[in-house]
Amino acid sequence: MSNIQQFQYDNRITRAFGTASFIWGVVGMLVGIIIALQLIFPSLNFGPWLTFGRLRPLHTNAVIFAFVGNGIFMGVYYSLQRLLKARMWSDKLSWIHFWSWQVIILCAAYTLPMGITTSSEYAELIWPIDLLITLVWVVFGINLFGTILTRRESHLYVAIWFYIATWVTVAVLHIVRSFELPVTLTQSYPLFSGVQDALVQWWYGHNAVAFFLTTPYLGMMYYFMPKAANRPVYSYKLSIVHFWALIFIYIWAGPHHLLYSSMPDWVQSLGTVFSIMLIAPSWGGMLNGLLTLRGAWDRVRQDPVLKFMVVAVTAYGMATFEGPMLSIKSVNAISHFTDWTIAHVHVGALGWNGFLTFGALYWLWPRMYRTQLYSVKLANMHFWLGTLGILVYAIPLYWAGWTQALMWKEFTPEGTLAWGNFLDTVTQIIPMYAMRAIGGTLFFVGVILGVYNLFKTAAQGSFLANEDAEAPARERQPSAAGQYWHRWIESRPIQMLLFSTILIAIGGIVQIIPMVFIENQVPKISTVKPYTPLELAGRDIYISEGCVGCHSQMIRPFRSETERYGEYSKSGEYIYDRPFLWGSKRTGPDLMREGGKYPDSWHYNHMMDPTTMSPGSIMPAYPHLLEEPLDLSTLPAKITALRTLGTPYPRDFEKYAVSNAEEQAKKVAANLASQGIKDQGIESKKIAAVIAYLQRLGTDIKVQPAEEK
Repeated sequence: MSNIQQFQYDNRITRAFGTASFIWGVVGMLVGIIIALQLIFPSLNFGPWLTFGRLRPLHTNAVIFAFVGNGIFMGVYYSLQRLLKARMWSDKLSWIHFWSWQVIILCAAYTLPMGITTSSEYAELIWPIDLLITLVWVVFGINLFGTILTRRESHLYVAIWFYIATWVTVAVLHIVRSFELPVTLTQSYPLFSGVQDALVQWWYGHNAVAFFLTTPYLGMMYYFMPKAANRPVYSYKLSIVHFWALIFIYIWAGPHHLLYSSMPDWVQSLGTVFSIMLIAPSWGGMLNGLLTLRGAWDRVRQDPVLKFMVVAVTAYGMATFEGPMLSIKSVNAISHFTDWTIAHVHVGALGWNGFLTFGALYWLWPRMYRTQLYSVKLANMHFWLGTLGILVYAIPLYWAGWTQALMWKEFTPEGTLAWGNFLDTVTQIIPMYAMRAIGGTLFFVGVILGVYNLFKTAAQGSFLANEDAEAPARERQPSAAGQYWHRWIESRPIQMLLFSTILIAIGGIVQIIPMVFIENQVPKISTVKPYTPLELAGRDIYISEGCVGCHSQMIRPFRSETERYGEYSKSGEYIYDRPFLWGSKRTGPDLMREGGKYPDSWHYNHMMDPTTMSPGSIMPAYPHLLEEPLDLSTLPAKITALRTLGTPYPRDFEKYAVSNAEEQAKKVAANLASQGIKDQGIESKKIAAVIAYLQRLGTDIKVQPAEEK
C-alpha cells in the first residue's frame, strides 16, 4: 500500500467558473429578451449603443462564450481532475485562465455595443481581443495537457478524448479565422475577401458550434450523466465510433451555410454530403447518452438533474437531425435567411447547452458544499419553466420561418410576386415574435429560480475548497499486445492529440486551399472596381451599426429573388469585400442591388425615421448618423492596408483619399439639397458616407440601356 498517494482536488476553480456561467447566463439571456422585444416594439432601440444591430452580437457572444464557455471550463476542471486522479497541473494557470476569460468577456461587453466589431458571425471581436483569446487558450492547453501528462490514471476516459479534440480544433479555427491585417487598434481587414472570406468564416462559424458548443458538452455528458444516474456508459465501442466519426465529419460541413450562394458548386456539395453524414455519429452519441439511463427511468421522474440531462441530450439529437436536413438544398432553399434557422439554433443553445449546464450545476453544487440541494421543488419548477420556454420560443419561430419562405416565393396567377412589398412579410410574423419574447421570458424566469436555488444551497452548506483524494501512482503503460486496439491510443494523449489534429485538418485543407490558390475559383468581372474612400467609410459604418444582422447581400438564383431584387449575385462582385457581408438572416430585404433604387433623400429619411418611408417598419431609427461627425482620418491607413492585401488602389492614392472622400460627400450633399434636404454641413456627417455606400451596392454590373452605352 506504500504505492498509494494522497492529494487534493481543487474545487475553487470549478466553483468560480460555475458561478461565472450562471451570472453571464443571466446577462446574456436578458439581452436576448431585450432584442426580442425590439423586434416587436422598435421604440425600445435606444441608439446608438442599444440598437438591435449592436446588441445582437452581444447576446450571441454572451451566451456562447460567457455562459456556455464558463460552463465548459466548470465541467472540464471538475471532471478532468477526477478522471485523471490528479489535481490540475497548476493552480496559478487555472486562475490566470479564469480571470483572463472574464476580462475577454468584459472587453466584448464594451466593444460590441460601441459598434467596434469585425461583423464576422461568432468572431465579431477585434484583433487585440483575438490575441488575448489566443494567449488564454494556450494557458488552458498547458494546464490541460500538464494535468494529463502527470496523471495517476493510465487510461483516458472518453470525456477526455472530447476535451483534447476541443482544445486543438478551437485553436486551429481561431488562428485561421484571425488571419487579418490590423489597421488601427480597433479595426483590421481579413486576409481573405469575398467568396474566400465567406468560406473561411463558415468553416470557422459552423465548427465553432461543433467544437465549442458540442464536443466539450459531449465530454461533459459522458461524465456527468453516468455519475448522476449511477450507471455505466451504455456502449464503450459506440463511444469510439461516435468520437472519431464526429470530429472527422463535422469539420467539412461549414459550406452548408452557403448553399445557393456564389460559392462554387463543388464546395456546396461537399458541405451537403458531409452534413447529412453527420446524422450517424451525432445520433450514435445521443443514443449512447439516453441508453445510459436504462434501468434508471424511475429516477428520472424524481431527480431534476436527470430531467435536465435527458431533455438536453434529446435536444442535441433533435438539433443534429434538423441541421443535416437543413443542409439539403431543397430544404435550405426554404429555410435560409428565415426565422426557421433562429429556431433551430436556439433548440441547441437553450436545450442542449443550457439544460446540460443547469443539470451539471445542480449536481455539482450540493457536492462541493457538502449539503442537499436547497429545494428540489424549485429545481423542478426551473425545469418545467425552461422546457415550456423552449417550446413557446421555438414553435412560433418555425411557424414564422415557414410563413416568410412561402410569402417570399408566392406568385400570383399573372406571374407577379404576390407580396411585392417585403414589409408585408415582416408585419405578418410580428405575433410570432411576440410569442418568442414570451418563451424567452419563461426560460429566463427559470434561470433566475436556478440562481436563487444554488445561492441558498451554498448558504446552507460548507464549501469544500480542497477535496482529499488518494490513488496509486500511475503504472507503466502496458504493451498493446493482447488488448483491444483502441486501448493503445487511450493511454497515449500525445498520439491522440496528433491523430485528432490530422483528422480535423483534412476537411479544412481540402475546402480552403483550392479556394485560395486556384485563381479561376473566383472569376473576375472587369466592371467591378474597388470602393471609393467615402464608400469604404460608409461600409465601415454599416458594419459598426450591425446592419448585416438584418440585411443580406446575396441574391440567390431563384425566380422569386431575381424578380424581387434583381440579377442574382456573382462571385466576382465580392472580390474587394473585406469582410464579406452576405448575412444569415433577412429581417429586412436584401441590399445587393440597392444602389440607384431610391434617391439619396429616401435613404436620408429612412435612416432618420424608417416609418416615414416604410410605414409599419420595425427597423431602428438612426438619427445619430445625421448628427455624428464623419471621421476620415484613418482612410489613408485603410487604403494602404487594402492595397497590401491586393486591392488595386493606385500608387500613393492614400495621399488623396481624404480629399477624394470629401469631394464625393459634397456631391451627396448637393443631391440631397436638390431633393429638398438642405441640412447645413451634411457632407461632414456619417450619413453622407452611408448613403454613398448604399448607392454603390450592386451597380458595378448593372446593364445600361443601349442608348446610354
